[in-house]
Amino acid sequence: MDFFKILLLACLITLFMQGCKEGGLENQHHSEIGSKTHTYELNLGGVPLKVEVAVLAKEREKGLMFRKSLGLNEGMLFIFKSGTKQRFWMKNTNIPLDIGYFSSNGSLSEVHKAKPHDLSGVPSRSQDIKFVLELNAGSFKKLGIRLGERLEMNEIIKILRHRGLNPKDYNILE
Repeated sequence: MDFFKILLLACLITLFMQGCKEGGLENQHHSEIGSKTHTYELNLGGVPLKVEVAVLAKEREKGLMFRKSLGLNEGMLFIFKSGTKQRFWMKNTNIPLDIGYFSSNGSLSEVHKAKPHDLSGVPSRSQDIKFVLELNAGSFKKLGIRLGERLEMNEIIKILRHRGLNPKDYNILE
């Protein structure tokens, strides 16, 4: 009888410790989603891009830090819940980037150059920036992506759903 009590107690302690582990079970899924292996195909003005997506605050904070290189058609798309003024900085970012600011309707409003390790930040002029796309410096021009080009909202919806997120929480309607 004592053996079963000890076994039951050991099982309960194990379950309790799993729940107390840093991040717990709920955040384990979120830490996996932000990994480099989760890339998505995105079309912008007829140009195919392969992007990592940063939706969660932790992912947005890390961004492209510590990367040594990035392919011409590769980048990172940041998705925010609402349109607002944005400011991106280059802390621990080793490669020069283009930062494309997109309005709430997915239209490319601005492109700014950002230098490695520049902590001064690259502010948007617009107050309605909901999406930000970081590409290698000069890539917007090289790829022929121009102001006014639009992100495909259907692609954004698919990405959010794949990530287990509700597009309505990001004010994206189908």
